[in-house]
Amino acid sequence: MLLAPAAPAYAAGTLTWTADDGITAYKSAPTTATAGATTIVFENSAATGNTTGMPHTLTFDTSTEGYNHDVSLNILANPFDAGNGRHEATVTLTPGRYRYFCSIPGHSTMVGEFVVTDGPGPDPDTTPPTVTAAAAGTQDADGNYVGTATVTVTAADNTGGSGVKTVEYSLDGGAFQAYTAPVAVTAAGSHTFRSRATDNAGNVSAVGSLSFAVVAPAPDEDTTPPTVNHTVAGTRDTDGNYVGSATATLTATDDDSGVDRVEYSLDGAAFTAYTAPVVVSTAGMHMLHYRATDKAGNTSAEKMAHFTVVPAEEPDTTPPTVVAEVDGEENENGAYVGRATVTVTANDTESDVATIQYALDAGAWLAYAQPVVVTGLGAHTVRARATDTAGNTSPEQTVTFTVVGTGSDACEVPDTRTTVIIGGDDTGVPNSDTGDGCTINDLIDEYASYPNHAAFVRHVETVTAALVAGGTLTKRQQGTIVRAAARSDIGSLVR
Repeated sequence: MLLAPAAPAYAAGTLTWTADDGITAYKSAPTTATAGATTIVFENSAATGNTTGMPHTLTFDTSTEGYNHDVSLNILANPFDAGNGRHEATVTLTPGRYRYFCSIPGHSTMVGEFVVTDGPGPDPDTTPPTVTAAAAGTQDADGNYVGTATVTVTAADNTGGSGVKTVEYSLDGGAFQAYTAPVAVTAAGSHTFRSRATDNAGNVSAVGSLSFAVVAPAPDEDTTPPTVNHTVAGTRDTDGNYVGSATATLTATDDDSGVDRVEYSLDGAAFTAYTAPVVVSTAGMHMLHYRATDKAGNTSAEKMAHFTVVPAEEPDTTPPTVVAEVDGEENENGAYVGRATVTVTANDTESDVATIQYALDAGAWLAYAQPVVVTGLGAHTVRARATDTAGNTSPEQTVTFTVVGTGSDACEVPDTRTTVIIGGDDTGVPNSDTGDGCTINDLIDEYASYPNHAAFVRHVETVTAALVAGGTLTKRQQGTIVRAAARSDIGSLVR
């Protein structure tokens, strides 16, 4: 039996794939190879441009028709793995086409193929490309680029090499990025432009560096004066005059060389530098002239502001005067028989009277709207005060008086019911003798004539307040009686 001749033995070759942060294509990959033992190198590291830790695989296709399926390869690499992203594997390639891809989800466009030829081929490309960068633009006498420097990068691979695949650049220490067109640098200052190129065999050139400076263009001559305006603020009266003072504020702008100074003249005085709003408190008519000058020496036309200041009125600090007077039928001892009527009047010479208040005996302050009728027997004190619209409150004015019953010293027929009863509502409060022969029910006098229900309730409040002051009732008992009076319909038109 004849044996088939052995396949020729070829020297082992090396194929290199690289990847970076991109997920659409490998950064570099071979396109041809020679059959035989081959070292596969897959590098996905910081050195190849992976700055984010993005993982990639180099996976050979073993199922798609039309390709060689005799090599099973699946290398996973990222910059932080045990090999720092660089891995090798040794395989044996046979003539034909091989398809490879990245199996990471979302990286489906990272795919390619290479052709393996029979027998030794040309020597592998191990020479990196060359790269140069040149700046162009208008330069001043010192060689600085005025306004803009445009940097053009050119790259070339050696004769017979695999050809340039990518060109990248970095400006002022920034990350490398793809170079697709000349780069315009407009920021004033010194700059460093770095560039590099990679061929189809994965060889990366040395980084080229270009230094240059950009200066701002000289501005056009400024012949336009600034714009200047004013505002006047303050409290104004109905005639538009400023009361007490007026504050003038000046503002200026210049779009070319900028504002250098603002000046003003008040009422014909010499122009002076404006540094803060001008406060005018002198009464009378005033004229403010003002202007602005820019840094190129252009001065605006003078502008004017006319206004009048009138004196502010002195604040009202004088409280009203208040008078409380007592009227009614008096007996020979000066006591008021049956009832006493207290009238309160107030006057203010500067602002108007806002409120008048009174307090009966130890009661709370109440709004005064009409004369206060006091029917409770015994000694009483009425305090009165007034407040004007400026908030000034008068000193309290006090009147004291005594109310006695209409009988000699007692009610002729006292109401001797056991408890205080109002309109059939039994309060449960004892119907005590008030000390002059009359009881609490007598003083409440529910059968008397009252102009309205509210008048009756006020009468009950007054009577019981006097009894509290005299010790006949407690505050709790007074509240019980007043609530019963409020629940009644005494004083109403219909009962």
